[in-house]
Parts: sequence; structure tokens; C-alpha cells
Amino acid sequence: MKTRLIFILFLSRSLSTLRGQKVDTLQTVERYRPNSLIGVDLLHLGMLPFSDQKLISFSADTELRPRLHILAEAGLGSDKYLQHGYDVEANGIFAKAGVLYMLSYDAQNRQNGFYGSGKLAASFYTQDLNAVPIRGYHGEDLYATFPSSSQSSYWVEAAVGGRIRLFDSSFYIDAQVMPRYLLYTTKQENIRPMVIPGFGKSANNFTVGFSWSVAFRF
Repeated sequence: MKTRLIFILFLSRSLSTLRGQKVDTLQTVERYRPNSLIGVDLLHLGMLPFSDQKLISFSADTELRPRLHILAEAGLGSDKYLQHGYDVEANGIFAKAGVLYMLSYDAQNRQNGFYGSGKLAASFYTQDLNAVPIRGYHGEDLYATFPSSSQSSYWVEAAVGGRIRLFDSSFYIDAQVMPRYLLYTTKQENIRPMVIPGFGKSANNFTVGFSWSVAFRF
């Protein structure tokens, strides 16, 4: 009888200890909260059949802390420049990385709101100078052709945009305006590139881009 009583007390104590450990374990497990987004630029994807500019771009965004995010973007691009006597083609890859700051956001969902961002970007591409205008000895217009070459360009990019959740889903619509300034580029025969994948067409160092994307939160 005494042995049975001791066993019952020991079993009860053990069950109580295990129950307490289970509660503690449940208390220490934090619920996962999605804080990352992956997206694709639908604006340029939809323009593929109708424009000389072919651009496919993917982006990723992760929240470091409230308001502050890190982001990256990568893609493929090709385009033509057919102005002022030039016939130039370029195709290649580009990548961008930077930070995003939420200027204002929804208290119930920090991914909803308006933001500003800054990125450093680079493009590595093949350039074809099919026609470059040059001045002849007697003032006549002549055109020179150069072989394909590998070039690279680097720029800084700002953005102002907004993001909103699609109903109660994990998808978001994102729209932004992106002014860009070219910092450095390689040149073929000292000819400045007229079109750069990911940067755009421009006869100077400044251009503005637009995007309309859909993103998935996970």
C-alpha cells in the first residue's frame, strides 16, 4: 500500500512537470509572420509584343524593422535606339540593390502604404552599333558601323511609389516612378551608349522609368 502510494505521487509529480514544460514550450514558440515580398513587373511584361523595349524584371523585398526594408531587383532587357541617324541595339542583364523606407503605412498592415527608396544598379550587355552618324570631309552625312561589343554601365536610382494589398489575399499591387542618373559606363570607340538594359534610352545621363508590379507576400 505504501509502495503504491509513493508510485502514484511520483507519477502525478512527473505528469505535472511534463505539463508545465509543454506550456513553457508553447509560450516560447513565436508565430511566423510574413515579412518578405517577391514581385514581377507586369507593365513591361505586357508591353513585350508591342514595343522594341523587351524587359523582364523580378524584385525581392524584406522588412528589417518597421519602415525600413532591403530590396533587390534583377532582370533581362533588350532595346533599340533609332533617332538622329543612330541605329543601336543592346541586350543583356541588370541588377539593383538598395533600401526602402515606408513614408506612411497602414497600422493594420505595414506593407500597405507609400515609400521612397534608393538603389545602386549595374548592367552588363552586348551592344550593336549598326549605324552611327559621322561628318564627311565635305560636310555630307555619313554613317559608320561597328562590330558587336560587350559593355557595362552603372547608375544610381531613386523611387517614389505606393503599395496596396489585393483584398484579403497575399498579393499586392505596387506602382512607382524611378528617376535614374548614370554614374559610369564603358564605351566603344568613345561613343556613349544610347540604350542600356535596365536604365533605358537616353542621349544624356538622366532618365525616368515607371513600373507596375504584382508581388506575393510570404
